[in-house]
Parts: sequence; structure tokens; C-alpha cells
Amino acid sequence: MAEDAHVESALKRARTARNLTQEAAVDALNALTGGSTDASLLSAWEPGRRRTGKRNRAALCRLYRERTEVLFAHQDGAQASVLEQSGTAVVVRVLTRYSDLVEVVAGAQEHLVVTGSHSREKTYLSSIETAVAQRPNLVHYRVLYGPPCHQELQAHLLRLLELRDPRARHNGIKTLHIGLVEPWSAMERYFVASETAAVVPLPSLHGAEGFDCGVVLSREAAVGLVHHGREACASTRPVESSEAVLALSTARSSASRR
Repeated sequence: MAEDAHVESALKRARTARNLTQEAAVDALNALTGGSTDASLLSAWEPGRRRTGKRNRAALCRLYRERTEVLFAHQDGAQASVLEQSGTAVVVRVLTRYSDLVEVVAGAQEHLVVTGSHSREKTYLSSIETAVAQRPNLVHYRVLYGPPCHQELQAHLLRLLELRDPRARHNGIKTLHIGLVEPWSAMERYFVASETAAVVPLPSLHGAEGFDCGVVLSREAAVGLVHHGREACASTRPVESSEAVLALSTARSSASRR
């Protein structure tokens, strides 16, 4: 439920009562979670434009010393979701080939969110690398659910880290975020989203190992998935060095031998 234009949410009041700017508040939040939330996410949480995830809710309650039902009452109302409001109108078409995924990546100018640990199609991964290399203003989020399942994805992550330093800031903004959802048993989510379009994979029509079918979603749904991915990434464990990426494969190999 969005915040009334004349009424501040309890979440915002808790911050201002402590004389914290949004930037200072997210720095304190990230110190508690180990995540990478930014001020733009907090600015969406405070008026209720977006819902805060479980991990960040717990940390904000700790930071502000307040109960969940107080801080997040403005987010937990009965606001209709995008699908409830528009039904299947947000579905543009069904895709059956990787070129449609590449089109979504090619159209990303502001944000590109990719989730999952099973990617391995080289043309698709290469298109992401091209977007990152050619568009310095593009903010890229990769959310992993467990270590990379294929060497192609591991190599892709290493190339991303060669193209951009996650510690660097472009116009004051961090533009590369790679994070691992913990625990590994968390349900894996697959989607690719930019500010204009998104794809959510479906079971392949071509075989058990395929990830080549999906639903193409319109701008309205895509923006929602971008925020979903940013929120998920803010709660992950950062994997932002070549050593950290290589360590994931070692961890997967150890786990598979048990």
C-alpha cells in the first residue's frame, strides 16, 4: 500500500528520528546484512512503492529497534499486484529460442538483472558481456542460487570482473553486483529483466536440459522484476573477485563428493 502523500511511513520516521540520511541508513543496514542495498531501494521502501525483503526487514528492525508490524505496515496492505491489475496483458509472447533472450539484453540501457546459476548458452552470455563493456551507465545485477553449475557461467563471471571492478563507482553508482543467495537450498529463480522487457523461462519444449522457452513480459512487469532482482541481490553474499568465483566451484565440488 503506497504511502499517503501527506503521511510519512513509520519506516521513514524511524530514520529521520535518528538524523540519518538515506545513504547513512543503508550503510548501517549493509553493515548488519553484509549486503549491497543502495539508497534508491530505501527510497522505494519508505513510501511503500516496493516491499522490503525478509533479510533487510529483520536488519532494519534491529537498526531502528522497532517491530516489523510497525515499520512495514505501509507495505503490507492490500495493494493489487501488476498481474491482478492487468491480468495476462503483461505477457507479450512466448519465446522458443535464445535470440529472444539476447534481444532483452540488447535493449537494456539502465538496468539488467539476471538470476540463476544454470546459464551456459555462450551467445547469450556473450551478449551480457557486450552490454556491460559498451554501456558504462548500465547497472548489472547477477543473482546466483548456489555456485555456477557449468564452466561457461564461471568463465562468464570472471569476464564480467575483468570488464568492471565492483568496487568502482561510475557517476557515484556501483554498476556491477554479483551475489550468492544463502542458504544454497533456497528455491532458484530464473529471469532476465531490463527496464523495458523481461523473460521468465518455461520448461523447455526441446528436452530436459534446455532453457530455451519462456514468456516475454512487457515494460510494467519488467520494472517489477528489476526491483525484485535488486532486492534479492541486496540480501546476497557478494561474490565480487575472481578468487571468490573460483572458490564457489571448489565448494560445489566438495559438496558433490559428500
